[in-house]
Amino acid sequence: MQLSNTYAANGATISFELFPPKTEAGEKSLMKHVAKLNEFNPAYFTCTYGAGGSTQSKTLNIISQVKETHGIPVASHLTCVGSTVDELRSYLTEAKERGVDYIVALRGDPPQGETEFVAAEGGLRYANELVELIRNEFSDFGIAVAGYPEVHQEAPSADVDLENLKRKVDCGSDIVITQLFYDNEDFFRFRDRCVAANINVPIIPGLLPVTNLGQIQRITSLCGAKLPQDFIDRLGQKDDAEWQMETGVEQATEQVRGLIEGGVDGLHFYVLNKSQATSRVLGNLMTTS
Repeated sequence: MQLSNTYAANGATISFELFPPKTEAGEKSLMKHVAKLNEFNPAYFTCTYGAGGSTQSKTLNIISQVKETHGIPVASHLTCVGSTVDELRSYLTEAKERGVDYIVALRGDPPQGETEFVAAEGGLRYANELVELIRNEFSDFGIAVAGYPEVHQEAPSADVDLENLKRKVDCGSDIVITQLFYDNEDFFRFRDRCVAANINVPIIPGLLPVTNLGQIQRITSLCGAKLPQDFIDRLGQKDDAEWQMETGVEQATEQVRGLIEGGVDGLHFYVLNKSQATSRVLGNLMTTS
């Protein structure tokens, strides 16, 4: 199932990313938020995947439940971290049996406490190798890979980073979903560079509406994304949760509007297992369209 076909019919296909909750109460809460998000007719939901077995079974449980409940396509993240090729095959086999439609193929970050990625013995070193494995042996899956408008933190240069992305696409990825960003010009420059490099698949912006200044500063410090100073200043005007939510929703609404005007193929929201901020952003766009 070629994931790029999801984006052929219209110019603003929506998708949402979830993560596996740690508790039963968290799962029940998540499903309520999924029901709310599903009102916006997303093309699919994705769910992240923990390294070393920490959340792998939960990923399939969550994403299967979403599909069974709402009848919507779903994607599982999959990383190379801590897994042999045979273990990756085993996961992909189970994902196929449980009705997963797409795979988000990632190398993965080093485990907590480690600074460098080290492939497991008998495992894979790069995301393009994982894409190649999926395309060659599990060709029914649609495949997404990650792109970095502000350059991956480990890449020695933007050119090398783009070469790595092209390698993943050439091995069989259908689409690219980007790391979160807050300056649309970063995305548009990245998209232009992809086109110039003959990366001819949909480039989907990844978006995280801000609800809390401290939280987003921690997240961006980990992934290498930058927050515009004027946005930080506005968020910091009041140490008030409602104010920061309102400011973040306003910023995200304008950011999404600018991306749509710029002709993006779709929008992928990192919702952090909540629906309120993203629902308000999409609601704002619907009322002004």
